[in-house]
Amino acid sequence: MTAPTPFAVSAQRPTPREQPPVTSPRPLGRLLPRIRPYLWRLTVAFVCLVASASIALAFPQIVRHLLDAAFIDTDAGLLNKIALGLLGLFAIQAVLNFVQVYFLTSTSELVIAQLREDLFAHLVRLSPGFFTERRTGELTSRLSADTTVLQTVLSYNLSEFARQTLFLIGGIALLIFTDSRLTATTLAVVPLVVGAAVVFGRALRKASTGVQDRIAEATGTADEAFSQIRTVQSYTAEAEEVRRYGAHLHQVIDAAIRRAKIRGTFFGILTFCGFGGVVAVLWQGGRQVLAGNLTAGALVSFLLYALYVAGAVGSLASLFGAYQEAVGAARRVFDLLETVSSVKDPARPLRLPRPLRGEIVMDNVTFNYNPALPEVLQGVSLRIGAGEVVALVGPSGAGKTTVASLLPRFWDVASGRITFDGIDIRDLSLSELRGAIGIVPQEPTLFSGTIRENIAYAAIGADGSRPSEESIHAAAKAAHAVEFIERLPKGFDTLVGERGVKLSGGQRQRIAIARVFLKNPALVILDEATSSLDTESERLVEEAMEDLLRQRSTLIIAHRLSTVLRADRLVVIDRGVIVEEGSHQDLLASEGVYSRLYRGQFRPGDALVG
Repeated sequence: MTAPTPFAVSAQRPTPREQPPVTSPRPLGRLLPRIRPYLWRLTVAFVCLVASASIALAFPQIVRHLLDAAFIDTDAGLLNKIALGLLGLFAIQAVLNFVQVYFLTSTSELVIAQLREDLFAHLVRLSPGFFTERRTGELTSRLSADTTVLQTVLSYNLSEFARQTLFLIGGIALLIFTDSRLTATTLAVVPLVVGAAVVFGRALRKASTGVQDRIAEATGTADEAFSQIRTVQSYTAEAEEVRRYGAHLHQVIDAAIRRAKIRGTFFGILTFCGFGGVVAVLWQGGRQVLAGNLTAGALVSFLLYALYVAGAVGSLASLFGAYQEAVGAARRVFDLLETVSSVKDPARPLRLPRPLRGEIVMDNVTFNYNPALPEVLQGVSLRIGAGEVVALVGPSGAGKTTVASLLPRFWDVASGRITFDGIDIRDLSLSELRGAIGIVPQEPTLFSGTIRENIAYAAIGADGSRPSEESIHAAAKAAHAVEFIERLPKGFDTLVGERGVKLSGGQRQRIAIARVFLKNPALVILDEATSSLDTESERLVEEAMEDLLRQRSTLIIAHRLSTVLRADRLVVIDRGVIVEEGSHQDLLASEGVYSRLYRGQFRPGDALVG
């Protein structure tokens, strides 16, 4: 058996894990920095809101004079002037309301759109380890449902809070001005409403968070079923998926019903307190009118102010409940936004020397996906020289794919180090490192655009620039993909469908190889790119790969031993440890792990073809 090449033990440095953020006690406060650039728009909206609320507060006083003019002074001319004045005020109020709603709504759209973009940009930069612990549907729900709740806060709840606060303060002041004796009766219900808001608001926040969580779980189940629709239908498991989704929906319904009970009880108490206060004011005020201490116009204006105050208290209590819902949504959104990735750029990244050589050295690397589980790799040391083709073979679960995932830093090593052209990959920016590596996976996933867009995806610049048409065609030709692309009705403009379902496995593989040609990396990782193809597709893909591997360093993850003959050197890994290295013939003669794997795949007398 040929022993692995020894390496010196390198200095250890701790590897960060995905860290949850420290939860802020005021999650909605984290929106303020995003609102600040639009402060002038909010100022204009607030001025219009104050003016509109002032007109509304003046309305009962005008009604008072209107009624007194009609029933006491019997002055028709004054009555006409007051009516026309009211129409003019309402016209002004309509314009003010339009400006206020326009600025608030447009501002909320801008703020939430930027929040969604920032959240998405943050999520796509988190390490794959984060996504192994989160369901895609849950994250999608956070991007849509939770941010929609925050948008409602900015576009409606914020203005309503300001309006109802003005109504409450102004209404109380004008109540006292109109008749201080009735004011105490009107305000007697306020402590009851405030107490109910505090008690029910907390319960409503908890219930609303439960509803949003159940919706996220249901969305995750649906997303999983859609993404695996062929598996679902091949096992005729449609009914089971419907049952699972229905079970989640029942949980949504149960949580929503609990929330509805709390909300219904809350609003029932508000309604009773509000109208009970109106009845008390009507009774006491009517007695004063009968006694001649109050005019009918004054009583009506007082009732209108009482309704303003009662409505303001009820609305503020309702808004407090909406605020509690928004707090939960904001916490979930900003917790995601502030999650610290376990794989991130160094503070002062180094640059790779040019020209790139593609030399990889793994030095005593240890790794595990979870500290509570056994190590997947144990002291692995491996070198891929510049332009060398190395095949990594071993039984299933030996750690082959893990090695391939560590090179582009999808995960970081627990100990040891990996260098690219002599530089520790943790000292390189992720864009610098990953830009030098091309990966052809076993099951390439395409996006649901055209063939041209899928190939061009490999060379989109940070500024959004696209590669030239000539370079796209050259990459497709080098990957032996032009042959089938030109036979398609729309050629390069053919839509491939979600995940490339409209193309065969061999066609998807050649598109994936065309991407790598266009990227032109120094290191290529082939994760058994032909294992699931038919003979003809495999031949075409093999030809494309032969061209791809020329003058490039290559790591072949070989699940099927018929693909290893193109390698300059074979490395055998078993249970996270490199146990053999050498050529095919040498390892076959050593009667070790490789020999056992080979004899398990091929009967005596079979030819090993690459």
